[in-house]
Amino acid sequence: MTAELVRGQNHPLPQTRLEIRVSAGTPIVAGATLGDEQGRVRGAEQVAHPGAPSLPGLEVSRQAAADHRLAVDLEALGEGVHRVNVLLALPLGTPGPSRFAAVAAPFVAVTGLDGTEIASYTVTGLGAESAVVALELYRRQGAWKIRAIGQGYAGGLADMLADQGLPEAGQLATAIQDAIALGVSRSVAAPPPRTSDDARVRAAGPGALGGPAPADAQPPVIPPQQAVGDGGPINYAHPRRQTSTPPPPAPVAPPAAPGEPAQPVAGDASGWSMDERLYNQVWGMFEDLARAVAAYRSAVDFADSRMEQEIDRALSDPRGRMGSAGDQAREQARAKREELVARAREALDRDLGQLTAESEVVEPALPPAYARWDNPVWHAYRVPMELPMALRIGDLQLPEQPELRIPMLVRLPLERGLWIDSGRGGSEAAAFMDSGQVKGLAVDTAVAIAARLLAVYPAHEFAVHVIDPAGSAAARLAPLTRAGVLAAPPAAGAAGVAEVLARLTERVDLVQMAARAGAGADALPPGMDTAEQLLIVNDFPHGFDDRALNQLRYLADEGPSVGVHLLMVADREEASEYGPVLQPLWRSLLRLTPVPDDHLADPWVGHAWTYEPPLTPPGSRILEQVLGQVGEARAAWPR
Repeated sequence: MTAELVRGQNHPLPQTRLEIRVSAGTPIVAGATLGDEQGRVRGAEQVAHPGAPSLPGLEVSRQAAADHRLAVDLEALGEGVHRVNVLLALPLGTPGPSRFAAVAAPFVAVTGLDGTEIASYTVTGLGAESAVVALELYRRQGAWKIRAIGQGYAGGLADMLADQGLPEAGQLATAIQDAIALGVSRSVAAPPPRTSDDARVRAAGPGALGGPAPADAQPPVIPPQQAVGDGGPINYAHPRRQTSTPPPPAPVAPPAAPGEPAQPVAGDASGWSMDERLYNQVWGMFEDLARAVAAYRSAVDFADSRMEQEIDRALSDPRGRMGSAGDQAREQARAKREELVARAREALDRDLGQLTAESEVVEPALPPAYARWDNPVWHAYRVPMELPMALRIGDLQLPEQPELRIPMLVRLPLERGLWIDSGRGGSEAAAFMDSGQVKGLAVDTAVAIAARLLAVYPAHEFAVHVIDPAGSAAARLAPLTRAGVLAAPPAAGAAGVAEVLARLTERVDLVQMAARAGAGADALPPGMDTAEQLLIVNDFPHGFDDRALNQLRYLADEGPSVGVHLLMVADREEASEYGPVLQPLWRSLLRLTPVPDDHLADPWVGHAWTYEPPLTPPGSRILEQVLGQVGEARAAWPR
């Protein structure tokens, strides 16, 4: 039976190869320290964290996520290691909460490699703490045990590491937070949590799509209400809806035949409108795929580990190393491994089949804001009167099923800027292109995203500015300039860069002052454009001096809260002359690529997802047609 621990309680560990699973409902950081008999950590090399995720016998997650799986092999730890402390911390310096009182109580479970749960602990009673020692694995008289700790630290990681005797704890805590912040630029932000009456009941995790869950799949502990920031529970009311009327029921799938999975229906998630239902449904598909693949990969890891153990055990006897006995033991171990993998793949294929069927139903039903450019819905496009909840800025896929593409949706208005990496980087697709081709595709991606933003905003509620210092992107920016949807011609040269940045910086200052004073839009200077603003910067850092660089960083940090958004098209290597000055800028932006690249991570288990940019199909004129309608609507708008 599983031991449900309370603070201070211990429990024996029947095996030494373990998996520690963490569920928090919101992205947190998971790490571990290796201590001696007194619990002292001798140096930074004894701490596993996102910047250094692997130590002998220990591996932790590489970034903040809502769910974590830590691998521990107690026999592989050094002889001087007597304690393993499992650490949880909030990623400070990000838009998330800054204290554990504002999040759901983290749930930690210790399991065997086959998924069998040994002990669990829910870390309750936390308040102002931003870091906590959740569990301790300790060696006593040659045997290993687990103890529930739950010791929180209001001073965060620095105080926690210092309490364990680590020299230079403050410097290591800063390095860990820097590694976390760097990971934010490649992370897909978690969507707002769904209500408890979600018709799909997706919190059941892998296996909920059809048939029983895999043996090693544990349901995540995600409460119906999740706190955010420091302000308590989330209000699930739509921000633009002033009513307390219950939402209308979601569409219900027709009953399935006995033994058959339910037929998918577009919009069967909870929500007040079809827009909101489809948004929740897409995110549910994203989460389902992440968890189903996580269960499959965990099962394969277990099968590999079991095969190695059985081979090692069979060959530990010298009499079995030679001849047919040794060969037979190897074959039996491999056969068991293949059987376990086949069963795991069968469960995964069942879930993938259900998700594929759902995608085939949902994709044609998506509105323009969520649809690909090749969706026929764009041919019936009309300039909207209201802003949708979100916007599709590309597709996401995993290697287990590359044909299944999940829309990558971001909430509107944009909460963070975008950076389209025009460098070749580590992408296999970019490796076969020259730098000029990649830079051109990066501008095309920026144009496609800007066009989608213009298309989903009501006329005159969104303005686009372009900085192209050398004029190198003039031809690729032509769809925007020809349609007349730009606020002004692309700015060129150092003078153009300075003028645009000064104007947008002043706008941010004025709107912030008005907001702090509690004044309305009538307090702003006459003639100021109150629409949302998007600044596209191409060919950075060409044409930028130190003042312009500081203004750009200011816009990236302060702009989104007052309706000024940044879309960078830049090669980070070319901007390396600025050194660490640019680190805060890159970390504040969501990195996208103009070619498929597996650099994005989900907020649940941290898979590396392949991102595909939202480019139009070859030969398609749909982007120009949509921009033409936007331009006509803007020209006809009364001034």
